[in-house]
Amino acid sequence: MTKIGVLIHEGKELEAGPRQLLRLLADRGHPDAAWRAVGKSRLAPDEVRSLVDDGIDRLLVWGGDGTVRRCIHTLLDAGAADHVEVAVLPSGTANLLARNLGIPITLDGALEVALDGIPKQIDVGLVNGEHFAVSGGAGFDGLLMLDVERSGHKRRWGRWAHLPAAWRNLRAPTAMADIEVDGTPWYRGPATLVLAANVGTSLGGLTIFPEARPDDGLLRLGVVRADTRLQWLRVLLAVIAGRTRWSRLGEVTSGRRIEVTLDRPLPWQIDGGDRPATTGFSYRILPGAIRVCTPALLPTSR
Repeated sequence: MTKIGVLIHEGKELEAGPRQLLRLLADRGHPDAAWRAVGKSRLAPDEVRSLVDDGIDRLLVWGGDGTVRRCIHTLLDAGAADHVEVAVLPSGTANLLARNLGIPITLDGALEVALDGIPKQIDVGLVNGEHFAVSGGAGFDGLLMLDVERSGHKRRWGRWAHLPAAWRNLRAPTAMADIEVDGTPWYRGPATLVLAANVGTSLGGLTIFPEARPDDGLLRLGVVRADTRLQWLRVLLAVIAGRTRWSRLGEVTSGRRIEVTLDRPLPWQIDGGDRPATTGFSYRILPGAIRVCTPALLPTSR
């Protein structure tokens, strides 16, 4: 029988709560599941290593994208991703990885996938030494996440906390960007957002890259040069309309290795976690790096 381990972020909520999860696990034949609880996602790595040392085969992660990202990063860093599968119990603000993989945002539905779903190998992105499952972006993206965290509204308003933060940061500073994709110069010019993604839906729950799949061995890359609210509105309308090229204010491509150099430091984020400003980003894709439990086949491109 699969040996289950559970990592619980105590600050995240999903219906009845972690105690109900443990009762459900017992009902499903896992009364002795090893579990650890943390108050902050940054405390997750030590607990994940402890669960790996306990000999678990499948790690159930109760938390948001940031917690899931830290768990995946730890498994890869510890060399445990070849024998430990990940199951997501989405209890965060956006739950973007779960939404992209078709995992239900309910306790019963997510647990069914966690225990009986199909472990599928998905790609993982790597930027500046940190792994990500959803996306990593600089400029507007980084400012947005920093604003949300500083405002303290995330826990009270959930996903809606991103709206006022987005409005406040639509005049994000512009940097000159030099970008190479797979060793070839691709873009040189102004940028208010540089976003690399492993999945189609990211950045506030919008489908930014409709053709993206988490198992195709590619990162999608987008650059936006909008610097006024009117220009950002044009970009948003283009995204909603499914126009891949995001009007004349954006460029889109895909690749396995991406190098970004900026002429001024910009804040950045990975899977919803803000990072200090910097001027250089080195991205690459790790094909099939982690196994994640999914309902069935991965969702097709839209």
